[in-house]
Amino acid sequence: MVMPAETTRRWTAREVRQLIADAPLATPRYELVDGELLVTPSPGPQHQEAVRLLLAALGTYFDREPMGHVLSSPSDIELESEDLRQPDVFVLPRAEWERIRRERFPARQLLAAIEVLSPSSGRHDRVKKRPGYQRHVSEYWIVDLDARLFETWHPGDERPEILTERLTWRPHGAQADFELDLTLFFARIWD
Repeated sequence: MVMPAETTRRWTAREVRQLIADAPLATPRYELVDGELLVTPSPGPQHQEAVRLLLAALGTYFDREPMGHVLSSPSDIELESEDLRQPDVFVLPRAEWERIRRERFPARQLLAAIEVLSPSSGRHDRVKKRPGYQRHVSEYWIVDLDARLFETWHPGDERPEILTERLTWRPHGAQADFELDLTLFFARIWD
């Protein structure tokens, strides 16, 4: 669930970073999108299982295809000035991963951003966050657990591709496709 913290004021990245620094072990996740502070409470077990399965599948893939590195939030992603995001799962280009290991976050480049919907996060993930991801990331996936589908968005798309059986992705420079059996993925979460 993502809730706007306030609707009448524009937040700055410095203020949001201070919120995080003041309570580093706090449960909510803070994001800044178009000046709006979004606060995300702790996710539920199905959400966490989806994140775990995605991390495992993508981690195995990038062990074989070492042009990327997969991580999960909390991790600051700053794709443009005054914009701090925390996608549930994200893939860094290898060079960006090496930079972060030396210099720390925020990340400024992603190969993919993935949001797993929570009961009330759909509007923010589909409407508020999506345009920024489409401007800066070649793959934006929205995982709808209730509908058992993935939406895949690319720069310039006006509508997502809806996937219910198999997701296939080949990042630039990869020798083989990443493939995810969505029927099995959702069965492991719900059955």
